[in-house]
Amino acid sequence: MLYPIELLARESVVYEVFLSEFDPRSRKIMEPRFEQFIRERQYLTNVTPATIEWYRRCLKWLPSECPGQADLVAVVVRMREKGLTAAGANSVVRCINAYLHWTTGSERKCGAGCIHPRVQRLREPHLVMPTFSDVQVKRLLAWKAKGKYQRRLQLLVLLLLDTGCRISEALSLRVCDVDMDNLLLTLDGKGRKQRVVPFSFELRKVLFRYIGEFARKPECLLFACRSETTWSRRNALRDVKALCKDLGFVPPRRTLHAFRHSFAVNYLRRGGSVFHLQKVLGHSSLEMTRRYANLVTADLQAMHERVSLLSK
Repeated sequence: MLYPIELLARESVVYEVFLSEFDPRSRKIMEPRFEQFIRERQYLTNVTPATIEWYRRCLKWLPSECPGQADLVAVVVRMREKGLTAAGANSVVRCINAYLHWTTGSERKCGAGCIHPRVQRLREPHLVMPTFSDVQVKRLLAWKAKGKYQRRLQLLVLLLLDTGCRISEALSLRVCDVDMDNLLLTLDGKGRKQRVVPFSFELRKVLFRYIGEFARKPECLLFACRSETTWSRRNALRDVKALCKDLGFVPPRRTLHAFRHSFAVNYLRRGGSVFHLQKVLGHSSLEMTRRYANLVTADLQAMHERVSLLSK
């Protein structure tokens, strides 16, 4: 399941809408009830800083602390007019509904018995997840990087293809999180959930050369800027898209997440278990992992040729 902050960041158009709508220079003071809701979420349920920031952005859509049903309808209309997709609007809706349930003071889970105002979720289109084709993957693997920053980009691409980790997990990796002896990575996943995933011997070669040649110390970020700060997601996306164009193909939509999709499809295509894939990807439920099985279109076509009555 994608978290709200990921749903926002996965489409640059939607993200730009939020940034323009809530420019920090023009933000009004947060309403007291909103602040209380956020503080309780922060200290009682221990949500992450990214989720707290998401609460702040979502609650800015509400016109008051106690909106009526007509106000909630107007919020959805305004979000759609601003260009938010159904998925982007639904992530805001989940936050708003959580706040509206909190205002009742009820400690039970929000459900059919609740009488507080509620925003209906929009119907989302089920689109085929974007992936890199086999030809595109071969071009990425055959690319010969030169210089420190091209080598950094190459390592990022290979890491995403080899482990299927999220871009946020990759960019927060430190050298000490890489176990060269056992070929394992320790990733900080969503919701402060750490997990350990394997990587290949081929990736170890690239990691070993990169860490040694550029003197990356154990406490350093694996992918760092010149100032030794975190390489931003936006700059990484820019560089990956430019690389794809230099290699002669158009990058798939949701480019950085397409690496994860490509890893999952290849994992299943080569006989990997859905249950093992769930652990590697860090999904909390099997339902999200099962969606990747629908992407193996070429395999379905080959199977159909074998079982079709007309083929006989």
